[in-house]
Amino acid sequence: IGEKFIGKDNVAMILGDNFFYGQNLTSKLLKNTKLKNGAKVVLHKVQKPELFGVAKITNQNKIISIKEKPKKYLSDLAITGLYFFDNKVVNYAKKLRPSKRGEVEIVDLLNYYKSKNQLKADLIGRGGAWLDTGSHCSLLDASNFIETIQKRQGLMVCCPEEIAFCKGWISKEDVAKLAHTLKKNEYGQYLTRMIDNA
Repeated sequence: IGEKFIGKDNVAMILGDNFFYGQNLTSKLLKNTKLKNGAKVVLHKVQKPELFGVAKITNQNKIISIKEKPKKYLSDLAITGLYFFDNKVVNYAKKLRPSKRGEVEIVDLLNYYKSKNQLKADLIGRGGAWLDTGSHCSLLDASNFIETIQKRQGLMVCCPEEIAFCKGWISKEDVAKLAHTLKKNEYGQYLTRMIDNA
């Protein structure tokens, strides 16, 4: 589907119901976008691996086995739904055939890279968080997590305007205009405080 858009670039793909949080997350993402060959899967340690797709890895973070919701323990490293691929992914994806469910499966694509000895893992370490928000309960968990962080620190989790301002993509004046349109709510007030303290 994305072949024309991808062109000659590498590919980062994230499933839409995932939430990631952590201090080293930005540097980890930037590093993975420079992937030269193969594919990388972001993994996170979980308490109940039988509820997730999991990967077994070597000491060098090479993935040696992938299993969807294993009944027998294989690993406690869940596949999070954040993937990085080299440009060969376009041709590899074309070779995939629908599964018994009638869908093209990401696991089949990962196994294709694994069969070529080109699949590695990157781990979200201690202090980082990954939440799958695909159910009502897990969405509430993510909301409560964000609320706790924001209330405790007084900092927004993933504020696009703040990120753009800190990266120098927008000016203080740009943020002030956006904040003015939202001045009656907490988000606009946060933007105002942010630029007042900048």
